Amino acid sequence: MVKNLDQFDNLVEAFGKIPGVGKKSAIKYAYYIALQDPFFGLNLAHTIENSIHNLKHCVICGGISQNEICDICANSSRDSSLICVVESPKDILTIEDSHSFDGLYFVFSDIQSVEKLKDMIIKFSSKELIFAFSPSINSDGIMLYIEDQLKDININFTKIAQGIPTGVSLENVDMLSLTKAIKDRKEL
Repeated sequence: MVKNLDQFDNLVEAFGKIPGVGKKSAIKYAYYIALQDPFFGLNLAHTIENSIHNLKHCVICGGISQNEICDICANSSRDSSLICVVESPKDILTIEDSHSFDGLYFVFSDIQSVEKLKDMIIKFSSKELIFAFSPSINSDGIMLYIEDQLKDININFTKIAQGIPTGVSLENVDMLSLTKAIKDRKEL
């Protein structure tokens, strides 16, 4: 880069660390918020700071929340007999945008998550566990592991129907395919 533009270079580098943002986009973003619309830049910085201080993971499902318990888990009108197990809190936002599911969610983050999932199933007297993982051999292994760990609980295991291409994350799937995959889920 040009000499004596350390602040600009640092801003470009920061944007470049965001997944999916390349060097050209990082330069464009840095220029826009620092020089073209600095008011927007300050507002963005304030919004980011507030988000970092106020957003957390729901203690029940692991989704994104501003409170200890997210609005989905706290909503008594949701169908608590259904729990959709996802890989990331972002997947919850994607499924919610499709308006195809009215149950609860659980973010499976690691092996220790199984006990939390078991507690959630018991707490809500859930009857069906729906796996909404991106198709892969690793996902199949995780589903088999969860099934094995929960075999003593009376619960049906299903997974969303194939229709979501292998290797594609849920956030990149069109709403029609996602809606169909959830509605056409299959028993395991």
